[in-house]
Parts: sequence; structure tokens; C-alpha cells
Amino acid sequence: MNSLRSISRGALSSWRSQSNALRIMRLFLGLTWIYAGWHKASDPGFLTQGSPTYIGTQLAAFAQNSPIGFLLDYTIERAALVGAFVMFAEFAIGFATLLSVAPNSAAFGGFAMATGLWLSSSFNTTPYFLAGDSAYAILWLAYLLLLIGNRRMPSFNIERRGAIRTGVVASLAVLASFAGRAFPVATAASNSAKSTAKATGKQIIKLADMKVGKTYNFIHSSQGVPAVLFRTKAGVFAYSAICTHQGCTVSYNASSKRLQCPCHAAEFDPLKSASPVSGPAETPLAKVKVAVKGAWIVEA
Repeated sequence: MNSLRSISRGALSSWRSQSNALRIMRLFLGLTWIYAGWHKASDPGFLTQGSPTYIGTQLAAFAQNSPIGFLLDYTIERAALVGAFVMFAEFAIGFATLLSVAPNSAAFGGFAMATGLWLSSSFNTTPYFLAGDSAYAILWLAYLLLLIGNRRMPSFNIERRGAIRTGVVASLAVLASFAGRAFPVATAASNSAKSTAKATGKQIIKLADMKVGKTYNFIHSSQGVPAVLFRTKAGVFAYSAICTHQGCTVSYNASSKRLQCPCHAAEFDPLKSASPVSGPAETPLAKVKVAVKGAWIVEA
């Protein structure tokens, strides 16, 4: 009880001592990060492999064009763990910001997370000002600099009261994560996946630009997953590029005529329904429906 009273007194004191501009930034960032954590925690598919909102699927899609794609490829193998950490970190940063528990460290954590999200998911957004993650990174950085002022960043040290306050925030983050998992909410992405059949006709590439024997990598517009398009004399077809073993991104090797996973060397035969031919994978790659419509190859 004493630690809770200490946190509440410290939080109230910090709110009173800050300017209105800092209060607005702090309230917005803290609530937004808590909401982001809740959005992930309450999404039943976020940590469920095979779901359209699965964190591993998102990471695989981001890795296609991200400047830190090599790092994202590494995290795909541990997607569920990464997703759980991100969810917990968002709750922890949000609560710490609102309660003024290690505020400088929380602000730096928010800046680092927003920067990572920008490099992962919205780095190639044009024009740049439409990339929300970059705006959050700048906002967290500005908030951090305002907190520091002309003072140097405090050195990290562990004291009894500080450890207790940090433990309280961590406990709140864990409880919020479990609460979100206990009250799942259908997301827009999961609802759109249910109506994929209605969302057809998205143009992928012109048929004239897709010669027989060639392949083309694209991102499925409805599901947001990377896919590989093939054209043979028999027609066009496509498969998800998400390996069915542990969710890494496969690529086509023209010399072996196989779709290969760089993580654990699984191979799939695209001419035999993407069935696994070697490696640890046991199930074929998921099919992605495509068709020829006029001069274009489209999602079907």
C-alpha cells in the first residue's frame, strides 16, 4: 500500500509541475501506447499462427521492403515471443508515462519502439508525412528532450523504492495483457479476411510484363502477406511466401525451381501445389487466388 501511495503522490506531483504542453504530450502518448497494447492483447489472432493478424505474418510482410529486413527475418522464427514482448512493452511504457515511473527511460523506450516500427512497417510510405510511426518517434523524442532539459540523462541505478515502482508498472502491464486476452475483440483485419472473396480484382502486374517462366513477388492486398506469383504455359498461380514451418519468408530459386526457406532449408515445389519436398516443413504453402483479367493479372 505504501508503494501505491508513493506512486500516486509522485504521479500527481509530476502532473502539477509540468506545463500544459508537456501534459498534453504525456497524456496522448501514454494513452496511445496503452491502447496499442490493448489492441494487440484483445486480438485473438495476434499470437495465433495462421491468423491474418498473426504477428509472424506481419513481420514477414514488413521484411520484404524494410531497411532492417535482415533483423525481421531473424525475429520471424520467434514471432509469438516478439509479439508478447511488444504487447507488454507498450503497456509498460504507457503506464510508466502516465504514472511518472522512470519517465526518461519510458520516453526513450517509446522513441526506440516508434523508430523500430517506422523502419519496419512504414519506412517506404510516400509521402513521408503519412507514416504515423515516424511522427510518433519525433513526438517521443521531443517529449524526452523536454523532460531532460539541460540536465544529463541520469545514470541507471537500482534502489528499493525504484525497484518497487518499476515492479508495480510491470505488474500492471502483465495484468492488462491477460485482461486483453480474456476479452478478445474482432479486429478490422480479421473481419476483412472473412470477406476476402468479395475483395477481388486488385491488380498485381500487367500480363505483358509477366513472361512465361517468370515469377513476381507481391503483397496480398487483403491479407497483407507476401506472395509469389508464377506464370507457366498452363496459366498463372500464386502461393503465400510464409513458410509453414515457422513463418519465415520463402523465395524462389530459379536454378532448383523450388521455393526455399532461408531459416531451416525447407523447400517447396511450386509445380506440385507447393508441397514440401525437403526440410522440416510438413504442409504445403497456402494458395493465393489470382486470375487474368484483360491486360492484368489480378487477385481473385
